[in-house]
Amino acid sequence: MTDNKKNLGRAALFLATLIWGISFVLMDLALNNITTLYILAFRFLGAAVILPIAGFRELKKLSWRYVGAGALMGVVLFTAYAFQTYGLMRTTPGKNAFLTAAYCIIVPFLYWLVNKKRPDRYNIMAAVIGLGGVGLISLNDNFQLGVGDALTLVCGFFFAVHIIVTSKAVDNRSPVLLTMLQFAVAGIIAGVLALIFEPVPQNIPPATIWNLVFMAVASTALCIYLQVYGQKHTPPAQASVIMTFEAVFGAAASIVFCGEVLSLKLGLGFLLSFAAFIISETKLEFLKKRSRLSENNDVYRV
Repeated sequence: MTDNKKNLGRAALFLATLIWGISFVLMDLALNNITTLYILAFRFLGAAVILPIAGFRELKKLSWRYVGAGALMGVVLFTAYAFQTYGLMRTTPGKNAFLTAAYCIIVPFLYWLVNKKRPDRYNIMAAVIGLGGVGLISLNDNFQLGVGDALTLVCGFFFAVHIIVTSKAVDNRSPVLLTMLQFAVAGIIAGVLALIFEPVPQNIPPATIWNLVFMAVASTALCIYLQVYGQKHTPPAQASVIMTFEAVFGAAASIVFCGEVLSLKLGLGFLLSFAAFIISETKLEFLKKRSRLSENNDVYRV
């Protein structure tokens, strides 16, 4: 792997996490003018239409085996995003971003249930630290959990389920085709439920329309491509660290554009959560490498 491709891979992942972080604010703004299910329908169906442009060759592989796997992924993906978006209506984009990212702490424990592989000490350490961070972010001064934060934590659980389901589905299947199918299924579910339960949006402001276009094109279709490209050219440990910055960018965008106040309690919660994400995703490999490098240097100096 050349340095050029490594640098491009890291840049692609950083760009994806930056766009995803900003999307928390854009979604929050869009909710002022359009209801949740219509937003999700536009976002997923838009991405489902765009992705075949880049992966049209994969369509020849389409079979009922793909449809079944893509449908399951789409149902779980829709559920996760629905809880996330309804949660966002009742909390801030910054808190929504960090509580969503709790999925990376949940995944090892779900994986344990599915594959009987016990979480290691780093997963347990991350869970304990992450629980403290989640508590500081979501509990108010009376130790009560807000509705929006609770919905967002449920969303994090379903994103963890989505990762487990996806890891099973992609085995011997095209990731691009599965992605198209899951977006189509999620979009159709959102669209049907929107028509049944929500009023058809009227007089949508141009700014909101552009937000929706950005979320469909950039936040969904483009970011999926950037993620796939980035992970192809970036070692897993480095990629996982970069991906955790989605929560950081989301919180930063909320502070800058939405005026979210970063109190000491909230800031400490963000730091603990971020530390938990890093421990869970990297298992502190970068510290081990630095320690080994230091030992080698000591030997060389002697």
